[in-house]
Order: sequence, then structure tokens, then C-alpha cells
Amino acid sequence: MIFREPRTPSLLVLGLGNVLLRDDGFGIQLLRRIAEAYVEEVRVECVDGGTQGLALLGLLEGREAILVLDAWQQGDAPGTLHLTQDPLAQPTCRGISAHEGNATELLAACSLTGELPRRVTVLGVEPQQLSTGIGLTPPVERSVEEAFSTACGLIESMLLEIVESMEAKTHA
Repeated sequence: MIFREPRTPSLLVLGLGNVLLRDDGFGIQLLRRIAEAYVEEVRVECVDGGTQGLALLGLLEGREAILVLDAWQQGDAPGTLHLTQDPLAQPTCRGISAHEGNATELLAACSLTGELPRRVTVLGVEPQQLSTGIGLTPPVERSVEEAFSTACGLIESMLLEIVESMEAKTHA
């Protein structure tokens, strides 16, 4: 009998943040909804990365695509959704997370190891409050449904792209 390592799911959905710092928990709360919606999808792995920063580097290896969910301060109105499909190319993403160990540092380190997939998307929300407390503020809470819809659309698009890429490789 041959034993094989389980295959790494093609798409990683990574929620970042601290649920004890109000709106910094946005990525984790959104991740929970996505995990429920995609519980049967074996090509998608949903991971609560908390505030682990570079300790998450190994999770990014071997992926076809990554979707990062996080609080993202840009100076816009609280609850505003931010989306980038090339987070390392945009100087405005340098402080992407509201917490230490931000997503940009993690993605940059993954890029240095040569493990960063071609498709990386960050979906974030403009936080209102990052002080100690539980629960999202009202403007951020109101953005969760739109963020969920956006994230599901991104996941479906990423999965389709992964399938098309695999088919192209088998026909080449």
C-alpha cells in the first residue's frame, strides 16, 4: 500500500486580525462565514491566521491562489471595502493591517521564497475602532454582507481560473 501526503488545497482563504480589538476582527468574522459556505469545497482551505504574521509563511506554500481578509487602514470612511489583486505592487498597501505582522510583510516574505502564487487578492475593510473590545463597530458590521458577496465572487473566479490552468497544463 502506498501512502501519500494529502494534497494542499489550491486556494487558501486567510483571515487575519484580532477579534479582541473591535474592527481588527473583521477578517476573522468574514472568514467564519466563508468557511461555512465552502465547507464542502475540497479545493478551498479557510485558515484563521489571527495575528501570527510570518509564522503563517508555511501555509502559503504550494497554493495556486490566496485570498487574504483583513482590516486595512487607508483613511477612508469606516466600513469602506478595499480590494487589491496586486498587494505588493501598491505602495498604499505597506500598512495593510491594523495589527502587527501585517499581510504585506507575509506576502513579501512568501515572494522572496518563490512560493507566492500568481493570483493573490486582499479584501479589507476600513476600520473605525481598533481599541480593546469585542464586536465590530456598526459601519464595519454593515459592510460584512457586501464583503461576503465580494469574497464569494472572488473565490468562484479563482477556482475557475485554477481549473482552466490545470486543463491547459494537461493539454499542453
